Amino acid sequence: MKKSKIILSIFFVIQIITIKILSFFPEFIEEYYSNGLYLWISKISRIVCGSFNFSIGDIIYLILIVILIRYIFINRKTIFSWKSWKTEWKSKMLTVLSFVSVFYFFFNFLWGLNYHRVPLYEKMNLDKEYTMEELIVFTKKMIVKTNEIHSQIEKNDSLKIANPYNIETIYGKTQNGYDKLGKQYASFKYENPSIKKSLVSLPLTYMGFGGYLNPFTNEAQVNYKIPKYNFPTTVCHEMAHQIGYASESEANFIGYLASINNEDIYFKYSGYSYALKYCLGSIEKFEEGKSKELWPLIHPGILKNFQESQDFWDSYQTPIDTFFHYFYDHFLKANQQKDGLEGYSKFVGLMMGYYKDKAKIE
Repeated sequence: MKKSKIILSIFFVIQIITIKILSFFPEFIEEYYSNGLYLWISKISRIVCGSFNFSIGDIIYLILIVILIRYIFINRKTIFSWKSWKTEWKSKMLTVLSFVSVFYFFFNFLWGLNYHRVPLYEKMNLDKEYTMEELIVFTKKMIVKTNEIHSQIEKNDSLKIANPYNIETIYGKTQNGYDKLGKQYASFKYENPSIKKSLVSLPLTYMGFGGYLNPFTNEAQVNYKIPKYNFPTTVCHEMAHQIGYASESEANFIGYLASINNEDIYFKYSGYSYALKYCLGSIEKFEEGKSKELWPLIHPGILKNFQESQDFWDSYQTPIDTFFHYFYDHFLKANQQKDGLEGYSKFVGLMMGYYKDKAKIE
């Protein structure tokens, strides 16, 4: 038993070195993993797990948590004993490292290597850099488009949008947007849906997350408690992770495109309002308070939707939220995402590059 722990611990070090080397060859990852092996892994995972109408991944996590708690309780005397750690620290460290080694292998093999693929802006030849002036011009165009979609749904511009669909209906409608998007860009093709309401939506809310991709089962886990007006784009974001785009900015960008390409007007509103909110946030990063100058141009009903989201997340704000955002920020940075959580807003640059040669936002 000890020998196997030593082997797994050494294997963990070998994995870290190997992945670090592979990160210098994104073209290799892109061709042989992201557009090769991963396509088969993700397809099989979604076919198998998608056949169940409940979250397999969440259940696996819950079982592992129960096992861990049980193990700690049974072995509490040795685990929390300084004397035990002093005499058996090597054995205990090997146990921890062997577990982490197995976890690390399956994480990277089943999905995580996508963090090291060729950046989307390079593949699509997008100029993602912009100035404050360019951002304001673009944001004004986004305001016009979002106002237009808002007016198509609600004639009274002071009323916020309420998505009339239930969650299962939204899941069913997401495929339409990806089907259209897949015809324009083959790499965004999505098949074999596996989208689930997360069984741990309440904890996710306290942690400040709208959803997550389970890298071991390839299920798109969505927090069903979030405001429904922007639910469609959140679902499309998690689906982008499923097709192999690990970067949060890229998942935001693809999720946005899948939303606005959807035939359903509520999906379009979700996508455009989602993008507008990020544009306003990016202006704030340039100059605090500057985005408020654009508020009079936005339909009051849209601002009410934004406030709806703000009020929702504020009502669940706790130190837990801060801790998990800190943890996830460092997790992203450890996986080649140098901007960490700031990467979410980087999709504004991808959008601006995408529309750069177009007269208006479509």
